[in-house]
Amino acid sequence: MGVNSGSGLGSLGRLPSYFFRPYRGNEDHGAMAAVRLACAGRDGIDARSVVEGVPTAAEIAEASAKLDDPSENQVLVENNGDIVGYVTIRWWQERDGTWLYLHRGYLLPEHRGAGIGSDMLNWAENRIRRLVQQHGTARTAVFGANAMASEGDSTELLLETGYRRVFSLVELELADLRRLPAHNGQLPAGIRVGAVEPTSYHAAWKTVVDSYANAAFTEKWTFESFLATADPTYWRAAWDGDQMAGVALCSIRRHDHTVGEVEELSVRGESRRLGLGRALLLDGLRSLREHGAETARLYTCTANPHRSYDLYESVGFRRQNEYVRYRKPIHI
Repeated sequence: MGVNSGSGLGSLGRLPSYFFRPYRGNEDHGAMAAVRLACAGRDGIDARSVVEGVPTAAEIAEASAKLDDPSENQVLVENNGDIVGYVTIRWWQERDGTWLYLHRGYLLPEHRGAGIGSDMLNWAENRIRRLVQQHGTARTAVFGANAMASEGDSTELLLETGYRRVFSLVELELADLRRLPAHNGQLPAGIRVGAVEPTSYHAAWKTVVDSYANAAFTEKWTFESFLATADPTYWRAAWDGDQMAGVALCSIRRHDHTVGEVEELSVRGESRRLGLGRALLLDGLRSLREHGAETARLYTCTANPHRSYDLYESVGFRRQNEYVRYRKPIHI
């Protein structure tokens, strides 16, 4: 790859005017946001996406702060003093014990086709191999990468270097929250829908976690991490007597209060096909509307076995984007 073997940074071998350099914090966020904006047209990026849109400098600052050691796990590509791309690495453990090391790269369109993207991918894989050795996760670790279905350049590079598609998410939008349909149908006797109080946080978390019990490629989600971001303002839950039967975890985007999101909609297996999902969804959307949201987004796995699309489309959601997860074995 033509970089320094110690730090993994330095000039790119084939094009010496290009350099990898470490992330430097606040001074880089504006340039990183400019890269994302400039990539949007070529890659078909949806600026309002809640999965991966066009982030502002402030949003990139927040995302960088959540990285483990961002100066080591985020690298920028510089050409003649300008930032033209960057790579980020994150990792987590999935429910089946797999450690997923996810890398995501962005490169200005006019700098593609000269091997820079390949060098960025190589840097990420080499860094991940070192992390795997440090973490002692070699037995269950895999490379991961994301690309929108519309990102032809990234998709081609990943497939050419041995990555294989493992699943995809589809994002849907309800364009106008003023036009919500009425809830048709009576809920079964004994079931009520209402807000989620702090005493019910654990039940809400458990309802969502249990809904992923047989789902592949899902991240472990601890109650502690759930609490760290809990904001019940827009949450709605259904109870069957004293037991929580389902929950809708909704939120409003911090940097765009016109966009609401249905982060999770989960109904326990024994309570499905009773109309709870529709009731919770509509109640959550009404809550978002009452707090100023004009549109709503959500995403779900394309392999969802519970026919969620039928429910979402019945209340007005329409498909917008597809996001694909790729994987490759790690050889140390």
